Amino acid sequence: MSELTQEKIGLKSRRREQPVGRFSNLKLGEILARQGILIAFALFLIGFTIANDRFLAPDNIMGVVRSSAILGVMALGVTFVVLSGNLDLSVGSMMSFSTIVVLDLHDKIGPVLAIPAMFAMTMCLGALIGFLVGYLRLNSLIVTLGMLSAIHGLTLTYSGGKNMDIADKEGTWFSVFGQSDLVGIPVPILIFALLASTLGILLAKTPYGRKVYAVGGNGLAATFSGINRSRVVFTCYVLSSFCVATAGLLQASRSLGSQNTVGQGLELEVLAAVILGGASLMGGSGTIFKTVIGVLILGFIQNGLLLVGLQFYAQYIVTWIIIILAVWLDIAAKRGKLWSPIA
Repeated sequence: MSELTQEKIGLKSRRREQPVGRFSNLKLGEILARQGILIAFALFLIGFTIANDRFLAPDNIMGVVRSSAILGVMALGVTFVVLSGNLDLSVGSMMSFSTIVVLDLHDKIGPVLAIPAMFAMTMCLGALIGFLVGYLRLNSLIVTLGMLSAIHGLTLTYSGGKNMDIADKEGTWFSVFGQSDLVGIPVPILIFALLASTLGILLAKTPYGRKVYAVGGNGLAATFSGINRSRVVFTCYVLSSFCVATAGLLQASRSLGSQNTVGQGLELEVLAAVILGGASLMGGSGTIFKTVIGVLILGFIQNGLLLVGLQFYAQYIVTWIIIILAVWLDIAAKRGKLWSPIA
């Protein structure tokens, strides 16, 4: 075999080897970018289990899922908002409003009428936000940040600055939503699972769900395709407010009383759970199932921190770190690499 032939063969071999190496590095970067938060969660689980053997006990697991149900119900609705390419920072104060209203109306008109009245009032707030963002095309961050303060003021005005309690806590069936079990499973978990299943089907299997993805992925292209972008955004906020009202019902039923700031700060936790589940802040990417996973990740991490002896306020710092990490991984997944020399 001539030297020229051997050189050609060697050149072809090197050409075959180089793409394999680049492909392996690319795949590793994609795996870390797309599944990095799950890898980090697995490491958290291992660490918490080693630190405290109660972490994976059945009663602790059930307690974490039950306590995460209220946050999870809110996150389901916010998933639709984020998928449409918008944000909703008003859900925390809106949950406080719905909780206070249903507790107040419980003693005035009875739970049968109080529950639908509370849902109607809360969904009117969602419709207002949807109108401002969807039809008037105002910035969702500015609108919902302003509504956060406005609804908080509305809650304080409605309650007169006082906390709410049900007068006859022993003689009401209202506690069934937050305190009862059905076939051994807490009702809040069942409501969370039922709502997640319904909204998951709505998002993944219906024309409306495809419209939400289309609007969030490319609103201009969706409009030219005949999709009414304003209507889709409007309905996403109404749907989000329905989920918030459900969360307020669970919270009120669980404690049969509440402070008027019960939902304060929950908007960041809800957003963190949605992002942890893989929903993109840029819109058009995410699923209900992954949001449920994100809620559970956040719940188990917070529970693990308490079990290892950290104070509850340390959760705020960890939540901030998780949000930064999740946003970074989301952007990294879009560009296919964890690090980039350009923005």
